[in-house]
Amino acid sequence: MSDDPEIEKIKQRKLEEMLKQQSQPKVEPGIIDLNDSNFEQTVSADNPTLVDFWAEWCGPCKMMHPVFESLSKKYPTIKFARINVDNNQNIAMRFAVQSIPTFIMFKAGQIIDKMMGAVGAPGINMICKKHSS
Repeated sequence: MSDDPEIEKIKQRKLEEMLKQQSQPKVEPGIIDLNDSNFEQTVSADNPTLVDFWAEWCGPCKMMHPVFESLSKKYPTIKFARINVDNNQNIAMRFAVQSIPTFIMFKAGQIIDKMMGAVGAPGINMICKKHSS
């Protein structure tokens, strides 16, 4: 162990942070889970909102989650949200989402862009760059 009290303080703080993270439910920072009650309000914002339409059983969707999460930190002017199509079929039908993952960029409640499939980081990056101010 180190005799430096400053290093000990840092180690203690890191340990406390790690323990706190473990006790909290896993919520991805910056990504909003959408449903009937918050969908309209979220996509009606003046800032662009990128919505990931996904399902639990969809392999490509699960592959895109970490990409989506990491890019949500890179674009602070864009709101990132996701919606489970199995639990919110009416919303998926309203926007004619027939294959997943589908990524739809909204601004002030209007669709301003759309991408389908596991587009990877380049795809998400491209759509975000295009619409981030």
